[in-house]
Amino acid sequence: MILDKIALFLAIVGGLNWGSVGLFRFDAVAFLCGGATSVLARIIYTLVGLSALWCISLLFRDTEVGTGRTQAA
Repeated sequence: MILDKIALFLAIVGGLNWGSVGLFRFDAVAFLCGGATSVLARIIYTLVGLSALWCISLLFRDTEVGTGRTQAA
């Protein structure tokens, strides 16, 4: 599903950004958007957070290995 891939991509971007904050004290989103409190940065942070919540659902989906199809009940 395309929404799953978008959510996963945004969650990965967010994780890498937090990694750079933890390791180097460098917030790439804030740097690119003109500060952590800018409207654009807040939108990106919100989208990343929502994406992470969506990705939680990926952990609980019952899918067949390799097909990506949901198993019949």
